[in-house]
This record gives sequence, C-alpha cells and structure tokens, in this order.
Amino acid sequence: MTGAEGSGDVGDPTLAVYEARAADWAAERTAAHPERASALAARSGDGPVVDLGCGPGWHLPHLGPAAIALDGARAMLDLVRGHAPVPRVQALLDALPFRRGALAGAWAAKSYVHLGRPAVPLALADLHRALAVGAPADLTLFGGDVDEQAFADDPFAGRRFSGWPETMLRDVLVGGGFTVDDLEVEPRADGIPYLLASVRRARTLPDTVGAGMRLLVCGLNPSIYSADVGTGFARPGNRYWPAALAAGLVSRDRDTRHALVAHGIGMTDLVKRATPRADALTTDEYRAGVERVERLVRWLQPGAVVMVGLAGWRAAVDRKAVAGIQPEPFGHRPVYVMPSTSGLNASSRLDDLTDHLRQSAALADQA
Repeated sequence: MTGAEGSGDVGDPTLAVYEARAADWAAERTAAHPERASALAARSGDGPVVDLGCGPGWHLPHLGPAAIALDGARAMLDLVRGHAPVPRVQALLDALPFRRGALAGAWAAKSYVHLGRPAVPLALADLHRALAVGAPADLTLFGGDVDEQAFADDPFAGRRFSGWPETMLRDVLVGGGFTVDDLEVEPRADGIPYLLASVRRARTLPDTVGAGMRLLVCGLNPSIYSADVGTGFARPGNRYWPAALAAGLVSRDRDTRHALVAHGIGMTDLVKRATPRADALTTDEYRAGVERVERLVRWLQPGAVVMVGLAGWRAAVDRKAVAGIQPEPFGHRPVYVMPSTSGLNASSRLDDLTDHLRQSAALADQA
C-alpha cells in the first residue's frame, strides 16, 4: 500500500513508483497536517500510534513517543531514520501485523487513497481489529467519485487514486466499525478536496465485504460477545456457523475473512450497535440500518442478500414478511429472509437453518 504521503495496499504500479522514487518524493513534499497528527497523539494517550503509509516519516515526530512507522515501500522506510527513531514495519494496509486491540491510535495521511474502493472495507476491518476499543484514528482521503484512476498531470506517473463522495465514505467508515466524530471537507487548489475523517474504534463488528461477493449475509446486530471476540454469530449456542458449514457456504468455522476471500461470502449487520439481545434495538435503528445496507448492496452488487433474522426485517421493511425469497429486490439484488440462528430461537432446528442458507445460496447463483 502506498500513500500520497506514504504507502498503502496496491500490489503494483503505485507501490513500484514509491519504491523507485522515494528520494524524489521526500525532496518535494512535506507534512500536510502536523497539527492534526499532534491532536491525534494527545487523544491516544501513551499507547502505540501507527502511521499507516508513513512515507519518509514527516508526521512521525508529531505522533508521540510510541509512534510506529508502517509502509509498503522499503525505500520509504529507509528514509524514516531522518525524521524519527521509531520502529519500522513493512506491511500492507489489509494485513496489519498487530495483535487484536494492540494500538492506541492510527494515522493515515493519504494512504487509503491508493486502494480500490471495494478493497477499503476489508482494510478498515483489519484496522478495527488492531485498534483498542475507543481508540482514535485520523484518516485523510480524497473526495470525488473515482476508483483507481491515474491523474493525467501526476508528476509521479503510474500511481492510482480513488476518491469518495462524502456520504459513501461515511457509510464505509460506519460499516468498518467506527464512530465518525467528524468528516471535514478541505478544498484544494487542484479541485480534488481532502476528506479529513476523525473516527473512533467502536465496540462492534466491522463489515467483511468486497467486490464479487456470491452472497451477502446480514445479521440484525452484533452481540456483545461477538463484538468482543471479533466474529459474527460467534457465541457457541448460535447455529449460523454450523449451518453455513453444513450448507457448503464456508469451509472454516468462525472465520469471516476466509469466508469472504475464499468463498465470496460477505457479512454485515443492519445495526452496528452491539447489544446483549437483538430485542434491545429500536425500529428507527433498524430502518436507518436498512438504508445503509441497501446503499452497500447497490454499490457492491452481491449475487443475493440473506437477512438472518425475520423479526428485524419485519420491523424495518415488511411487517407481514415470511421467511423465504422476498417479492421485492433489495438494492437491486434478490433478497432472502430467514429466521434468527440464535440459540434463543428454539422454533428453528439446525437442519431448517441449513436449508434456508442453501436456498439463499441457490438464489445468489441463479441471479
């Protein structure tokens, strides 16, 4: 991964540019928002703060004594010594080498701009995993509406950039499991504004979604238990994973990332707020969540959507709905609604839940 102030996850032309021209980059640019970096450090306390796509390391002196430099380009990391004596890590944005909850803060100055937009949710899911609950992050992205495009007048030719409409980016950040404290638009002379996002890692689950999904599985909301272990439907009494394994949707138990990457099975929730029980949610929360998920579906266009939880669908969309294929599409895709897989739902047997998942997968494949 390489960032316009450092490096990000691209796998190619952009990373090659930063490897080949790191010295030129360091000579021509400087820190764009040192005051924001200092403010992030103050909010992060004494814990480690990672600079994601650190480039030559301009912002590192402002990120506190426990700063960590991370970049995809070795040549950029070689220049960090000139700015700060900090640990240096070569890694990609979607494969952060930190244990769960290890980081007290994250700074990303124009690193995620080099990811294709459909790759950003999974990268944010990895950032969510690495941050402690409540930890702040400050992300600088580009506005606009482009996906992995080159700029004709780019003096560092070969790089690719993505830009986001503000509402779309806010949806992706919320889906990534973050509370958005501020999303500021900062105009620039070239007409491509910065989007300056100040967020906090929420006690919830991030979406694991991306391009080319066979099926998008949508739960009602995370349980506290699932949010804390980092896996949807994680409680031992929940029958989702046994049913998904029996239906052939997945091949690894309680591994949402593998489900997406290996099988095209994405996961999200109607409501991001974690609760001990789904009946703690309000109708307004369900309806707002339906709107967000529908926009997500309209964007990524999975083969089909399966809503796990008939009560939530009835509360938010159709109070007379019955389990099965719904008469109206959802985000222009077919939708299947099935009963909750919770162990509290004693009326649905494992075999029944397995059959619902098989039918939803068949619907996706037909579509």
